[in-house]
Amino acid sequence: MSTPLRVGLIGYGLAGSVFHAPLIAATEGLALDTVVTSDPERQRQARDAFPDVTLAATPEELLARADELDLLVIASPNKTHVPLATAALEAGLPVVVDKPVAGTAAEARALAALAEDRGLLLSVFQNRRWDNDFLTLRALLDDGALGEVRRFESRFERWRPRPKGGWRESGDPAEIGGLLYDLGSHVVDQALVLFGPAAEVYAEADVRRPGAEADDDTFIALTHASGVRSHLHVSATTPQLGPRFRVLGSEAGYVKYGLDPQEAALREGLRPSPRWGTEPEALYGRIGAGESPLTGGGTPVKTLPGDYPAYYAAVATALAGAGPNPVTALEAAAALDVLEAARRSAQEKVTVTL
Repeated sequence: MSTPLRVGLIGYGLAGSVFHAPLIAATEGLALDTVVTSDPERQRQARDAFPDVTLAATPEELLARADELDLLVIASPNKTHVPLATAALEAGLPVVVDKPVAGTAAEARALAALAEDRGLLLSVFQNRRWDNDFLTLRALLDDGALGEVRRFESRFERWRPRPKGGWRESGDPAEIGGLLYDLGSHVVDQALVLFGPAAEVYAEADVRRPGAEADDDTFIALTHASGVRSHLHVSATTPQLGPRFRVLGSEAGYVKYGLDPQEAALREGLRPSPRWGTEPEALYGRIGAGESPLTGGGTPVKTLPGDYPAYYAAVATALAGAGPNPVTALEAAAALDVLEAARRSAQEKVTVTL
């Protein structure tokens, strides 16, 4: 592309400043044009990081300049995703929305229909599809290295014994907070990408920490139409972290500890480079049968590099009409079907059939 596409970014909190802004700026064919935040300190941080960026205090201020932009990225609190994406699409702008794209699958499908009606890209930032361990596991599955997969265990666990506060931990349903819709959006999306649609959903959601309002220790069990069972754990109350992945097949199993390094690198202010997303050999997962990887069983599997930059590269390609949308709103809606079923399962103590 001879002229970079101009990108507006709404929100400069964790998602906007750590993930979206750096990745947009690092993508060939994209240029970070405008950042929307009303917070003076965040405005200063955005200006320091991107001296040429235009600042706007409100989404309305940016949308008034819609004809000057080529893409709008929404990285604001969850409850704003649907109204802002609707306004952007109606203003004629392609849109990237951070996950979860909406609070319900119906809202996600309505956004998808609006985007299709307007002939505009609507993509969802499911960046964990480009985690190093997920890419490695996909390669193993493509090669048939595990045989027929029977159980997929995925954990996204943290040790945060005291709530940090803010909308992400609010008990107000309007905020769409809690781990089910936060980290749960990642682990459910990954399970559906790997093993296909879910047929049944069972979940347990607890509020463990004193003073906490939203779920902070949640388990989701999926029975996929393919027959695979996925056991998904998301927690802020885990003093001893389990394996990120434990995948059990008819021929072998794959166990991987540790979290993809890209988020930590971005938080430290690092930017994509030739060795981006790589990890040391000591962190490689292991594949084998009959022994525990913690006692030397199995064979190390080199972890493929994580590649968050690939998401925005794919968005740029899609906007140029040369490739597909990397994550569609309909795919996100399918994950929301599961999250809604999980919430109902946990509340009513039932297994939900989809």
